[in-house]
Amino acid sequence: MKDIYQVVKNIHLSEKATLLQERNNEIVLVVDRKANKLEIKQAVETLFGKKVDSVRTANCAGKLRRRRRADAGRTNHWKKAMVRLHAGESLDLV
Repeated sequence: MKDIYQVVKNIHLSEKATLLQERNNEIVLVVDRKANKLEIKQAVETLFGKKVDSVRTANCAGKLRRRRRADAGRTNHWKKAMVRLHAGESLDLV
């Protein structure tokens, strides 16, 4: 197993993530691209001390970016995890 601080990188805050937290008791995290669902579940349970029901993951492609020149670059690809907490558990991120 990887180090839990390498698995969970950041909390992803957006309108959709806020709606998921309010409606389904889910948190959205930016995780390591090579992490699997079991590693993500164990890392969240250890870091936040909350019981996890399920984990969904999605690989997100980096966006094309240009800076006033003809050559184009790309932001990094990343992986997000939607983690559903057990009923009765809550986590205040903001």
